[in-house]
Amino acid sequence: MNGQGGIRLDAALIAAFPTSTKAFVREAIASGDVLVDGRRAIKGQRLRGGERLSVTRLSEASDNLVVPNPLVPFAKVYEDAALLAFDKPCGMAVHPLSRSETGTLMNGVAARYPECIPLGDRPLMAGALHRIDSGTSGLVLVARNAEAFDALRAQFAAQTVEKRYLALVEGRIEDGGRLEHDLAHDPTLRHCRMIDCRHNRLTRAERERLRPLHAVTEYRPIGHSMVENEERTLLEIVIFTGVTHQIRAQLSLSGIHIINDRLYGAFAIEGQVGHCLHALSASFRHPSTGENVEISTNPPAWAAI
Repeated sequence: MNGQGGIRLDAALIAAFPTSTKAFVREAIASGDVLVDGRRAIKGQRLRGGERLSVTRLSEASDNLVVPNPLVPFAKVYEDAALLAFDKPCGMAVHPLSRSETGTLMNGVAARYPECIPLGDRPLMAGALHRIDSGTSGLVLVARNAEAFDALRAQFAAQTVEKRYLALVEGRIEDGGRLEHDLAHDPTLRHCRMIDCRHNRLTRAERERLRPLHAVTEYRPIGHSMVENEERTLLEIVIFTGVTHQIRAQLSLSGIHIINDRLYGAFAIEGQVGHCLHALSASFRHPSTGENVEISTNPPAWAAI
């Protein structure tokens, strides 16, 4: 194929191969599978026009699937013909961000339950119905067929799935509360961190570009403990919305910090992996029977106070 002047190489390749993806085009360029006039292409290369482009290998969008990895361990807490549930450990991601990543929960699930691989509208989710942070432990629900996926995702979208969490936080909290915020990704950071859309230090132009997501969190204290003269409180938390970092961000905005959640202002705990937040259970209508079900995990060790 011949290059078009004035455009970037990656844009020219996407135009020529619309069944591929931007990520796969970048991957092909980085791996040396794209040549410009017989020479290896470089990242961000802009075409002058008339160059001869050669592509030796370029994946299709349909190839962007979770790679099964039977070596990934997981703890299954529920299984039937429509649904699976797992207790994800702290430090493990739910799903890969690219097909080259193979150490996530869904890589392990794909190896044992290959019927999950093509499910859903996000190929690398492989039937997972929701996500929790890698530093958060606990319940992850996975559909086993398209009908179950659609039925359960509809319940998540309608905010009828009740998700219950445990959080160990700094200080002594005596009373419960209900938190409501419009959250958005902080545009000034390269990594993900949620901020309050209405109260922040952004410029007016930055604030106008925010995409607010309404989040509602309810919490109540269920226990207290003392560690090296520092008080801690165990909270039970219920959410219906599913905004990224919802619990972590909303508690922090209210002056409550989850143990070791350094991203949201907590003190660092030496040697501890992740933060003390655990997805304990979920209540919903079963996608096949319509009956109300609740699936739970065991509380983590730090919740024994």
